Amino acid sequence: MDYKNILEKTIRHLEGKKKILFLTTSNRWIGEGGDKAKSTLLAEKIAKQIGGKVTILDVPSLNIYPCEGNVSSAKGNYCGPKVSLLPDLEKNPSGCHRCWASANNPDDELWKISKELLQSDCVVFFGSVRWGQMNSFFQKLIERLTWLENRHSTLGEDNILKDIDAGLIITGHNWNEENVIKTQKQVLGFFGFKVIDDLCWYWRYTDYIEEESPESYTQAVVDFQKTFLDNE
Repeated sequence: MDYKNILEKTIRHLEGKKKILFLTTSNRWIGEGGDKAKSTLLAEKIAKQIGGKVTILDVPSLNIYPCEGNVSSAKGNYCGPKVSLLPDLEKNPSGCHRCWASANNPDDELWKISKELLQSDCVVFFGSVRWGQMNSFFQKLIERLTWLENRHSTLGEDNILKDIDAGLIITGHNWNEENVIKTQKQVLGFFGFKVIDDLCWYWRYTDYIEEESPESYTQAVVDFQKTFLDNE
């Protein structure tokens, strides 16, 4: 793929936005001898080119509890009703954060994401494909944000995401990235975001799905560096 052109289109669209949130979801050991995930490096590169209007939140570093599954409880769909409001003006200035897992766990930090998200006009998720699906931190986040979708799809209230552009940029090694993008674009559409094609794309090292050699993983780092980072 022509990643130079793809990246230029992404940056061009982002330059037209006022307040942008990047959510990085791929975890990696970054202690001594560790490194940052490729998708996180990509988020940082794009943010640097856009300038100060981008906020980056690293999802794995936040204390975010798992979704409680209240969409299909014995009470029916009980996700995000008004009684689940997070009653804290500092954490919930919009008055829209309504999630039982936040209400039930005082140290939950999902509010750090919703606070920024609802003040932004664009959000881009960054992550990695693992075993043919998005990484687990991305999926946990999407499940925890279900109250945003449930608000308009089931509870019949207004869609508070309709004016927010959304995209997903992912990295992978050898399998299923194109299908992951297709599925997650549909998910973001269900949520009510304005899904932007120029903000939805993937980088993959190889199309050979059985390529698992040690050499391929080290070469993937080299190729990614050449494609996106060497001109810095």
